[in-house]
Amino acid sequence: MTIQSIDLMVLAPTIVVALGALVALIAELVTRRGQVAVGVGLVTLAFAVPFALAASGEQTLCGAVDADCAYVVAPLSVALQLIVLVSTAIVLLMASSDIAARRVPGGEFVFLILCSVSGAVLVPATNDLVTLIVALEVVSLPTFALVALRRGEPRAAEAALKAFIFSIASVAVSLYGIALLYGTTGAVSFNELAASTQASGPSPLATAGMVMLLAVVAFKIAAIPFHAWAPDTYQGATVPVAAYLSVVSKAAGFSALLLITWTFSAWSQVWAPVVAVLAGVTMLGGNLLALRQRLAVRLLAWSSIAQAGYILVPLAAVAGRLEWGPGVTNAVVGYLVAYAAMNLGAFAVVAVVARRTGAVDWADYRGLARRSPGLAVALALFLASLAGLPPGLIGLLVKVRVLIVPVGSGVWWLAAVMAVATVIGLAYYLAWAAQLFRQPDSEARPSVAEPETGSWTSIVAVAICLALTVTFSIAPSLALGLVDRL
Repeated sequence: MTIQSIDLMVLAPTIVVALGALVALIAELVTRRGQVAVGVGLVTLAFAVPFALAASGEQTLCGAVDADCAYVVAPLSVALQLIVLVSTAIVLLMASSDIAARRVPGGEFVFLILCSVSGAVLVPATNDLVTLIVALEVVSLPTFALVALRRGEPRAAEAALKAFIFSIASVAVSLYGIALLYGTTGAVSFNELAASTQASGPSPLATAGMVMLLAVVAFKIAAIPFHAWAPDTYQGATVPVAAYLSVVSKAAGFSALLLITWTFSAWSQVWAPVVAVLAGVTMLGGNLLALRQRLAVRLLAWSSIAQAGYILVPLAAVAGRLEWGPGVTNAVVGYLVAYAAMNLGAFAVVAVVARRTGAVDWADYRGLARRSPGLAVALALFLASLAGLPPGLIGLLVKVRVLIVPVGSGVWWLAAVMAVATVIGLAYYLAWAAQLFRQPDSEARPSVAEPETGSWTSIVAVAICLALTVTFSIAPSLALGLVDRL
């Protein structure tokens, strides 16, 4: 009998985060405080582990690099895990005020966040379809409870139910797709599937299975037409939960998409046009519908949908002369890194302003530069970065890096759609930024004299995002070359 060795060290990020979830619950029972500190501390500890794994080269849970293992750690997976863990720490800092004000129960909130994160750090390193779907569901299931956890918000339960229904539908379709793929190829391992696709062309059943598999990913990243849950869910949830869904959950979805497209890269003529259509519709639809929004969180929800379309562009461009490779992964990961910093920053400012003034509509931000100049400058920079305008240079650079891919591969129509969508997006980003520096309205809500208990952690979250955005603008290679540095 052969006993297979197991290297639990490669699972250390997930184990540390999962233990953190349990410790947060115990802290709630014992002291009713310190849950955020526990969460941030253990996420920071987990953050150090991927660096150690990257320094040791490619590793697997099975203890052998050449084993057909269900969990494989490589530079790409480490880069994606770092995005997830850093973003989670920022979200927990944002949530501290809500927990201190008892808008959400602290222990349950941190527990659910960390449970979801334990799945998000699993996704990038999975090596078969079954493990991938399980990891994605570990990401999703706690988020439904997180959305419904908001106290005093009648729409929270409705928003959670809508997200749950869409999730169940997408998973059911994806599982059926996996069944078709297994029936036609006899494999669920990514390595075996890749070898099978290299050996033969796609059959009609395999083509249908592959397209169905993309459904769960499209739901995760809120790509149109799988987006209908996102605006209502973001609005019904607390701002930190909306920020988590817009960045961490989306990063898990793109991690899965990278794995799927790499596995079926030999069949790119089948899936790349589908992804190209998703990218084009998502970019245009997200930006056009954002023009109608006046609620800050809802506008950021449609903005995040449009941004997902931009991140899809490099993968969609494989439909042309480009092959799946470092050019695609660097563009996708680079955009995800920059997007995480600037989008979390925008949500963090919205969270602080909402707690201090009760601002909901973007018109309530009029004159913010006079009341809180630091927050106004920070939000203006984040909006400029999302729009791709100076001084938010990192937003411009990642858009250019993404645009180069379809241009280089000859997918001109997709490059044109991206250019048009970017111009449309300027309208609402600049309109909101302009409100910050206009003469204050005499009827605007006054800011409170004293910050809420725990609001300093939200300011820290804004400062971290601001520092990251400025750093990436000065040294864009830190974002665009993250995978190569690991």
